[in-house]
Amino acid sequence: MPAWEYIAKIVMIGDSACGKSSLTIRLTDSRFVDGHEVTIAAEIGTKVMEVGDNKRMKLQIWDTAGQEHFRSITKSYFRNAAGCILVYDVTRRETFDNIQKWLDDVRDLASPNISICLVGNKIDMSNESRQVSTEEAYEFSKANKLTAFVEASAKTGDQVEKSYKLVADDIYSKIVSGQVNLGNPQNGVKAPQTNWGIDVSKNDAKYACC
Repeated sequence: MPAWEYIAKIVMIGDSACGKSSLTIRLTDSRFVDGHEVTIAAEIGTKVMEVGDNKRMKLQIWDTAGQEHFRSITKSYFRNAAGCILVYDVTRRETFDNIQKWLDDVRDLASPNISICLVGNKIDMSNESRQVSTEEAYEFSKANKLTAFVEASAKTGDQVEKSYKLVADDIYSKIVSGQVNLGNPQNGVKAPQTNWGIDVSKNDAKYACC
């Protein structure tokens, strides 16, 4: 028996240096890496989460590059994603101002049923240097009909797992309701026995392309 009932492709998107890799490492390894190396193209991590009635979903997390000169390559990783963590840095206004273009790109290329959580990272620094208010980000998520909005800290771990859990739960609810068809690769989620897409059976992080 496999260790999970579902596998879902999740993409991490947002500007460079807003903490996408740090959030992923915090989730998958329960640690914080200060000064993490810049991601080139995309890197994969995995995490199994419980969803629904004791079901398990393996999140295949694609940590994508945020630099503009990698943008055309990065966008190719958005295809057939079931979920998205859309990240900005609460202490850098420009990362929030660029959220709309990231959102437009992922909605153009990913599953039409994609579940998206907006995450304001680095709230551990917000008291002294916040540039984006909680209210403004919440209104953005509401206006754009996002799945959820969370403020988190990769450094302390605060609200990090919740961000991914909200996405996983929403994907599962769409499976149960029939909105997401496990047999359709465009939905970015499948059961282990479904043969499409890349091999995600290994837990080790790797560079890959879809």
